[in-house]
Amino acid sequence: MVPEDKEVPHMNTPEGPSCCWVGSADRCHGVSSGEGNAQPAEAGPAQGQYRDSVLLPRTDFPMKLTGQKLLDRELEVQRECGFAELYSWQRQRKAKKEFCLHDGPPYANGDPHVGHALNKILKDIRNRFEMLRGRQVHYIPGWDCHGLPIELKALGELGTSGLTPLQIRQKAREFAERAIARQRAAFQRWGVMADWDNCYYTFDGTYEAAQLKVFQEMHSKGLIYQDYKPVFWSPSSRTALAEAELEYNPEHLSTAIYATFPLGTLPPKLAEADVGSISVLVWTTQPWTIPANQAVCYMPNAQYSVVKRADNSQLLLVATERAASLAVLLGTELESVGTVTGWRSPPRSQLEGGICKHPTIPDKEVPLLPANHVTMGKGTGLVHTAPAHGMEDYSVASQFKLSVECMVDGEGKFNELAGPELQNLFVMGEGTDKVISMLKACGALVKEEHCVHSYPYDWRTKQPVVIRPSKQWFINTASLKDKAKEVLQKVRVLPESARSSLLAMLDRRTYWCISRQRSWGVPIPVFYHKESGEPLINKHTVSHIAQLFKEKGSDCWWELPVETLLPPEVLKKVTGPVTDYVRGEDVLDIWFDSGASWAAVLEESDSRADVYVEGKDQIGGWFQSSLLTSVAARNKAPYKSLVVHGFAVSEKGEKMSKSLGNVVDPDTVINGGKDPGAPAYGADVLRWWVAESNVFSEVQIGPTALNSARDSINKLRNTLKFLLGNLQGFDPRTQAVDPKEMHYIDQYMLHQLRDFSIKVTDAYSEFDASRAIRLLQAFIARDLSSFYFSIIKDRLYCDPEESLARRSCQTVLEEILDGVTRAIAPILPHLAEEVYLHAPGGETLFKSGWIKSSSVWRRPGLEEAVEGACAIRDSFLSSIPGKNAAQYNLTIAIEPGLLFELMESLQEEPTSTSSQLTELMMAAQTTLTSQLPRDLPPDALRSSGNFLINLEGGVIREDSTYSIAAVPTSAARCPRCRRYTAESPDCLCPRCHSILSAP
Repeated sequence: MVPEDKEVPHMNTPEGPSCCWVGSADRCHGVSSGEGNAQPAEAGPAQGQYRDSVLLPRTDFPMKLTGQKLLDRELEVQRECGFAELYSWQRQRKAKKEFCLHDGPPYANGDPHVGHALNKILKDIRNRFEMLRGRQVHYIPGWDCHGLPIELKALGELGTSGLTPLQIRQKAREFAERAIARQRAAFQRWGVMADWDNCYYTFDGTYEAAQLKVFQEMHSKGLIYQDYKPVFWSPSSRTALAEAELEYNPEHLSTAIYATFPLGTLPPKLAEADVGSISVLVWTTQPWTIPANQAVCYMPNAQYSVVKRADNSQLLLVATERAASLAVLLGTELESVGTVTGWRSPPRSQLEGGICKHPTIPDKEVPLLPANHVTMGKGTGLVHTAPAHGMEDYSVASQFKLSVECMVDGEGKFNELAGPELQNLFVMGEGTDKVISMLKACGALVKEEHCVHSYPYDWRTKQPVVIRPSKQWFINTASLKDKAKEVLQKVRVLPESARSSLLAMLDRRTYWCISRQRSWGVPIPVFYHKESGEPLINKHTVSHIAQLFKEKGSDCWWELPVETLLPPEVLKKVTGPVTDYVRGEDVLDIWFDSGASWAAVLEESDSRADVYVEGKDQIGGWFQSSLLTSVAARNKAPYKSLVVHGFAVSEKGEKMSKSLGNVVDPDTVINGGKDPGAPAYGADVLRWWVAESNVFSEVQIGPTALNSARDSINKLRNTLKFLLGNLQGFDPRTQAVDPKEMHYIDQYMLHQLRDFSIKVTDAYSEFDASRAIRLLQAFIARDLSSFYFSIIKDRLYCDPEESLARRSCQTVLEEILDGVTRAIAPILPHLAEEVYLHAPGGETLFKSGWIKSSSVWRRPGLEEAVEGACAIRDSFLSSIPGKNAAQYNLTIAIEPGLLFELMESLQEEPTSTSSQLTELMMAAQTTLTSQLPRDLPPDALRSSGNFLINLEGGVIREDSTYSIAAVPTSAARCPRCRRYTAESPDCLCPRCHSILSAP
């Protein structure tokens, strides 16, 4: 047999399944490859006489289904086989173990797309596999229903102007519900098995209540707090954003500048040098932040130089290692006139004490300060620092008690603090231009250039964000980071390479901004004192609101008066009238919504899902938010395993885009497009595409991939049709043959089937459906089509119907049909159930378990015998290239030893036309001897070879040699079985004569 690592023969070659119907080496039993009942090939007058005596395959299972017939058949199978009831059935049956795949909620803001198909089908393949293995699957699909994209789409051109929060929420809810209905119908059409009657929705009151319990737990531990600090702010959305809500545009174009800050107070070391007036040179890609500057930072461990420009004698302070690059950039020589260091060794840094004059704000001074975030990769080695508009800048401000003044409003425009020249200008447009002109006017602008770089954008509106400070609610992720990394080490991650990305994301995130300035979301359960602005929030208020949300939904936050929203025990302690308090207007980040899904969906509070399966974008999203909330509340991960798959892309590997015209709609894939010529592939082709792909990288889809999937399924149907056709009338309950009584080749195939089933089971267990498909195709091409099927056709078609030999191979065919059908069932449920409807049985396939293989089937000694015979067979066939093996008498000479004994087990008599060895060789007659006769005719074709026997455990090891001689037979072809074993062309062979003569 061909080793597994060799290439599988192409499925439309003679080695592929097509030879189930027309055998290349066994033309005597060839039948039509068309649909319907098969008929004998080459049927002349003599053949027609015996046609009814040959047991040809018969089945109404169609070899190919296309167009509307295919679509109707899939829907019919879903109805007849109870796809809709399957989930509830398996939840009610007794099972020793549960398998929980927790569904990451897709966003309820549009139609289903191929990304959904990739994700949902991948999950369903694993769920169906686990259910077939006897586990009780826990899979409750859900939807992420809140957030800005839904709010914006729901309101369309109306905007929020003039609408109350409740009116906005009502429109957003209706929009989300419509999107959910469309997506759910698509998922069901794809054959996804789930608890469709009890889905979870993040806008459901019960879910929101569970989410607030997680919030309360984290708040009580001091992990949730309110603060005024810089956050990513989207002017286009007018809300704060978390890191997970950003996407980075690598082609963002900024105007970068080099500007000077005159040193008003020189550091002592420079003052002693008395070199004259010195200016600090800084570089920034965000000139609009210059008015908010509060300091200039240097690297503590670097050397700095005062350099003189050759073109204008200006003295500049820059990092020594950046001087050469700056000279090229400025187009002038830079002469060093002195150096200082940033070392903070006693008594102090040589730059410490320096104070700069702000270039655009008269009388404002800013200090020179050491900072670890300063690098030498670009710029001057001195960093302009605006604490209100940079995360590292804010850290410097916290350390040195600098002012954090925000000069930018929620629309991304300068406010009144920026001064009348800048007020109301958009900072990333005309505001930038104005700041540059102000720098020019005061002589501080040294150079201006365009800079293409990576910059954060709002992932929803696709517009750039700014960093600005505002009062927000945060999660202290820095205090959770170490524990999160610890528990993550115990989580299995597929592929393993994704683990480093998860850990890197955790390292980068010091805090998580969870408040959003919108209406469509879960309200942050906090009240504020009207005058002092102090927040009122504790375990009593949050628990009370959670209960109200559970009973009434979160709309009650706006519907009920404050005195009802506050619990009695808090009302008693409130000093002054309750009207002094107002409810908060912020809602929770949707990543907190979905990140708390483990608390709302997993049945036990301490339970963990066996696996989360999502795209790689969730490394910084749902995977992380779920981990952080679970670690915060329960000190453990919410999942035991993570499976991270790639994105669906076009056949050219491009991201799908309407503008590029390469978007693939799964509905069009299944049902065909508007173009009358567009093929309707059906759901199983979509599922095969998912299964066959390497889902751990980008997954390409297009006509080529879909046509290939369709062709593969049609070839599989060909094999299944052959199996069904040859099992017509066979009842395995009463007619099956015990393995011990089977022909050796049949026993060998059970051995191979068992090996196949073990490997397929391992592949599915590893989330590797593509390996399961490769194993299936190899098993069909190598073991079945080009080997077993071609060998047994004589027995199947021409032996007596009730003979042991025929029943033996039918027993194996029934086991193969059952094993192959179950092996494809997780991927192709419609086809698997269709096959099951044509095969003997009662329940649907999915109610009858996984592949059944017995340890009795394992026969390593028999495997050596058949493998040895196959080696001899290969030598025989290669010695008669292009000729029919059935027209030759074969003599096999093997020196005495184990190989000879193994071959003797396949042939009891020295010469035979009907032995198992002859059947395997597909020859007219086989003779087994210890040496070749000396009187071979001149036209005898000779060959020789050797075969290494290595029985189980390597206990017996023998290298045996053999020789063969093939001589054209003198016998005639039998008009019934077409084997060359008859005395003359008009006579039946002895075997056929005996069968037809029997009463």
